Amino acid sequence: MGARAGPTGSAAPAAQTAPAAQTAPVARGAQAAPATAYAPGACFTCGHFGHISRFCPTKGLGAKRQAITPHVYALGEANGAEPIAAENIAKVLNGLRVGTLFHQDAHLWAPVVDTTSRDMAVAARESSRKLQALSSEDRKNVLLDIANALEANEKIIIAENDLDVAAAQQAGYEESLVARLVMKPGKISSLAASIRQLAEMEDPIGRVLAKTEIADGLILEKTSSPLGVLLIVFESRPDALVQIASLAIRSGNGLLLKGGKEARRSNAILHKVITDAIPKTVGGKLIGLVTSREEIPDLLKLDDVIDLVIPRGSNKLVSQIKNSTKIPVLGHADGICHVYVDKSCNLDMAKRVVSDAKLDYPAACNAMETLLVHKDLENNGVLNELIYALQASGVTLYGGPRASGKLNIPETQSFHHEYSAKACTVEIVEDVHGAIDHIHNHGSAHTDCIVTEDSEAAEIFLRQVDSAAVFHNASTRFCDGFRFGLGAEVGISTSRIHARGPVGVEGLLTTRWIMRGEGQVVDGDKGVAYTHKDLSVLKRTEAVENGL
Repeated sequence: MGARAGPTGSAAPAAQTAPAAQTAPVARGAQAAPATAYAPGACFTCGHFGHISRFCPTKGLGAKRQAITPHVYALGEANGAEPIAAENIAKVLNGLRVGTLFHQDAHLWAPVVDTTSRDMAVAARESSRKLQALSSEDRKNVLLDIANALEANEKIIIAENDLDVAAAQQAGYEESLVARLVMKPGKISSLAASIRQLAEMEDPIGRVLAKTEIADGLILEKTSSPLGVLLIVFESRPDALVQIASLAIRSGNGLLLKGGKEARRSNAILHKVITDAIPKTVGGKLIGLVTSREEIPDLLKLDDVIDLVIPRGSNKLVSQIKNSTKIPVLGHADGICHVYVDKSCNLDMAKRVVSDAKLDYPAACNAMETLLVHKDLENNGVLNELIYALQASGVTLYGGPRASGKLNIPETQSFHHEYSAKACTVEIVEDVHGAIDHIHNHGSAHTDCIVTEDSEAAEIFLRQVDSAAVFHNASTRFCDGFRFGLGAEVGISTSRIHARGPVGVEGLLTTRWIMRGEGQVVDGDKGVAYTHKDLSVLKRTEAVENGL
């Protein structure tokens, strides 16, 4: 297989050869010759002469296995590698998607995997149970080992990421996608720090949330428990793989990851570094890396073995996944974040907040996409000050119907547009209530902010804006799991069920009920005297100190 062309037809750079110390199984088939040279008139099914495939007398899967064995051997010889299992070739003939050999995204760091989507999910669940069986201290050490491994392998991670970025630029991908793809200097250290912060947090698994005496000698506990197996589908950002994997390990969940093809080298090396750091007692199958888009439809059908899907990417991606599965989906489609500057704002503060919300990381989902300004600021020069500050920083401005003519800027085609770049929409509103109405009509319920010195206006905004995160005098960029002290985040959810806002460890847990008794029976409710008494709950550290 040759170099794969990007969207504009330009070929991506060839995979970089790995240093000897980091060599992983190389994707087979890259320069493969035909497995068998078929002469004219030979049957493709069995390779024999005298009939064609349509009338091949070979019947049944057993016979197929026998028939394809010489071809499998020839394929292995042509590739200079071990022959592929004949059983998997038979599976392919029967319509199953197996392994990565023929995937477009087969590449240097991903080994050929002879497994089905179901096998991957089942293996992740089994490994997650082994992870949960470890002591709290051992699970903490797994995270610390991963943090150390990331820092030790920083050079090769950045080298692989550089290849992805170069390929994306050559292929003509959008600037916002390339920006999310880049792992900037210091990113690995930042990721390692967030993992260590996560490791030092209280162990979330098996935490007693409530305790009740049901009857004399009958105690009921509500405890935290892992969800099970998570499927995360994400675009562009390879650092998301690290955050998600660390959260899955901390919460005791199995994990299947599907990253975007534009980050395939970065994702593959990060996956290898992380799984190599997981102890053999748990196994590398705890975190599976899906390397072909074709496997996603199969995975989305596995509602009996996958417990939650979290898509991180475009509105199109999230919508497609929600419409294609029975598995619960957690996530957000758009990040249409607003900053409303009220008439009683502090100008210097407003300029700082607005500039940071747009420019700190324009491609982020929590970056400002719409600036709303009170009508009174049009006449006292504050609006112009805000506009000049943005334009001086290279931000392209588009106006709503009211702002476009007054500011002499192009009119926006839609208020519901996520630029993910150095661009934003500006509109003038009557007052705080007008701002709230605009946000409800055109926002995405992600993160919205008011800048004002008027405490009454601030409280109205904070109470009435129905978004996952609502801020007063603070940049929308603060809506982040790490900045919230969650250690890391698996994503930001605008859903109203289960988890909302930045989703950290708590969002990846469910609850179980544990009852301890002394042989009590219901017997038509005659055999027990109910007390339903709330009991105090000790923190894990207090329980350990008390020998409980």
